[in-house]
Parts: sequence; structure tokens; C-alpha cells
Amino acid sequence: GEAQDHEPRKEAQTRHIAALILARGGSKGIPLKNIKMLAGVPLIGWVLRAAVDSGVFDSVWVSTDHDEIEKVAKAWGAKVHRRSPEVSKDSTSSLETIQEFARMQPDITVFCNIQATSPCLHPHHLKAAVEMITKKGYESVFSVVRRHHFRWEEVKGGEGTSTKPLNLDPARRPRRQDWPGELCENGSFYFATRELVEKGLLQGGKLAYFEMLPEYSVDIDVDIDWPVAEQRVLRYGYFGADKLDAVKLLFCNVSGCLTDGQSYLSATGEEIVSVNGRDVAGVRMLKKEEVEVIFLSSSDDPIPKALADKLSRKMNCKIRQGVQDKQAEVKKIVDARHLMWKEVAYLGSDEPDVDCLSLSGVSGVPQDAPTVALNAAKYICRSPAGRGALREFAEYILLLKKKERSKLEQDRIGRDNF
Repeated sequence: GEAQDHEPRKEAQTRHIAALILARGGSKGIPLKNIKMLAGVPLIGWVLRAAVDSGVFDSVWVSTDHDEIEKVAKAWGAKVHRRSPEVSKDSTSSLETIQEFARMQPDITVFCNIQATSPCLHPHHLKAAVEMITKKGYESVFSVVRRHHFRWEEVKGGEGTSTKPLNLDPARRPRRQDWPGELCENGSFYFATRELVEKGLLQGGKLAYFEMLPEYSVDIDVDIDWPVAEQRVLRYGYFGADKLDAVKLLFCNVSGCLTDGQSYLSATGEEIVSVNGRDVAGVRMLKKEEVEVIFLSSSDDPIPKALADKLSRKMNCKIRQGVQDKQAEVKKIVDARHLMWKEVAYLGSDEPDVDCLSLSGVSGVPQDAPTVALNAAKYICRSPAGRGALREFAEYILLLKKKERSKLEQDRIGRDNF
């Protein structure tokens, strides 16, 4: 049995499994839909996070013809394949694009085409599907969902012919619980070996399906609109590997986050800033859930001490004045409280915040932040600075905490007991 044990392992070392997400700039429906914000994350970010965190891919790629999509892909940890114009047309099939990519990457032995429009995909789905290839020897594996739809034959153009049932006997209509339903592709992913792809197949050879539950089978292309998708993703999406309830401390810029960055000067020389009541309420909500809030005012954009004191009293929070190096200042506070970065949330607004946005467990920016900050943040608010962005980010942090608590509850109850 010795030699047999070594065989698959040797093969596994030379195998290179790559995830490939196809994301053209010119989508027929919504322009640049692939990077449109869904629940604070660019659409493509949801599947990239799941692919990267699954740990089963030797490389994760996005194939695109668009600079903006390339930027987002890199920010979420993918490599980029710039596809040729020949495979960037409306008429191009996924397969042609994957074949071009395969020619340019001769080392890859297994391709997993993940669809950007499936934002409820989780790492555990990908892990289980990869095992079917590495351990059970399947050459292609694709995702399906069970549907209970009774289908009837279409009657075209008023021919007056009678329709026929396609998958039921009307005399014995089964109850839902007596009918196992049918397996339909849900479009989340398609694994195929290089041999199959070169032959022009994504499904073939020794073939298996991987069944996903309906709640994870969200396909934005087919049957769901954006607000409905947001609700589904907030409930069933994958939010990252870190424990979500970890946030203990939120840092927030005064200028460009709490305020809109404008300051108003009166004739008597007073300086006035406006603070939104919703944002004040957001801070209260966080404090109630034991999240400390600290405001940062930078040395480039100082606010007068009297005004800072007044704000500090209104918000019932500390304001750190004249901060020159944000990362050094934040690190000092984080270390003093014996916290880790993943327990820190950060709402920033511009270039000096980029390091903190990248390091923090949860990071956000207002909707009107410059591109450099948008690319570094993991959550982009719908609201602009000074108009409820802080409140929205606070709600997002509390949602993550609530999600984690309900996950813990479920683990404690243990589904096996039912």
C-alpha cells in the first residue's frame, strides 16, 4: 500500500488550481455592475473574499478589459488577466475567455470559474468542491440548487394546441415534501480540468454536481434585484475570516467623516462646523454595545480647541487633536488597550488614512471619499460625510456583532440535535 499512498500526493504537488472570475466592463444590464456596491462591498469583492479565504486555490484571478475593475480586483487580493479585445465582445462566451486565459497560464491544471454575480458564496462551498476533485478524482464539479418548480410546455403563437406538463402528473400532484424537486445550476462555480477546457468543455469527463442551499444560491443576473440582493447578502453573505463581533474600538476622523469637511467662518471670527444628529445617535448606539469611540483631528486640518472641547462633550467621546502620523497614533492607543487590529474599526476619509483602513478589522469611508481611500476600505457607506455616514458605519459594525452572536447561538444549539 506504500506506493499507492505516495502517488496521489505527488500528483497533488504538481497540480495548480486557479480561481478565475470573469468581469467585463461593458455588462449589458448595469454598466460596471461587477464593481457596483452591494451592501457596502463591490459585487466582485464578495466572491473574491470567499475565494481567497478558502485557501484552496494556488492563484486567484480576475479577467477583465477595464482599468477600474482591475483596481478593485487587486485591492481584494486577486491577480489580473487583461483579456484581449477578441474575447471582450458581447458575443464572447465564458468558455472562449477561459480558453484564452488557459493558453496564457500553461501551469494551471484545474480552473474554477466563479461567477461575480453569486455574492452568497462561502469558502466552505469551495473547499468541499475542491475535495471532490483532489480526493474523489472528479474532472469537473459545478454548483446546483434544488428547485420545486412544475414546468409546462410552451404553446407558441396561439396555435390552439393544448399544453402538456413536462415534469408532473396533474392527476397526482405531489406535495412539496413528497417531491425531491430538481437540481438546477445556480451559476456560482464551475470547476474543470485543463484537458476539458482545451476540448471546449466546462462540464464533462467524470462529472459531479455540488448542491448548495437555496439561501446561498443568489444569482443577481437572473432573478433578483439590487435591494433584495442586499438583504440576502447581509443575512447569508460571507463577511471574512475574522470573528465579526470582535470590534471594541472605533476611530473616526472629525473632518470628512463626522463633519463634511467644510468649516464656516462668522463675521466675528468664530469657526462653525455642522454635526448630523443621526451620527451622534450612531455613536450612542455603539457605546451602548460597549464599543469605545475616539475621534481624530489631524494636524493638516486642525479644529480650534474650544470647538474640539464642545464636540467632545456633545459626542461624549475623546478627540485626539493635531494628529500628525495617524498610524503611529492609532497603534499607540491600540497597544495601550492591549487590543489587536482586528478588534479595531476605522472610519477614514483620505490618503493619510490608507494604512489604518488596510490594517483595521473593519474599515469604512463615506460615499464621497477620494478613490485612494475607497480602494483601501472594506465598506463604503451610501451616505456622504457629515450626512449620516458615521451612523451607517455604526449600524454595519453592530450588524456584524449581531451576526456573530447568532452564529454562536446556532453553534451552541447544534443543528444535529434536531
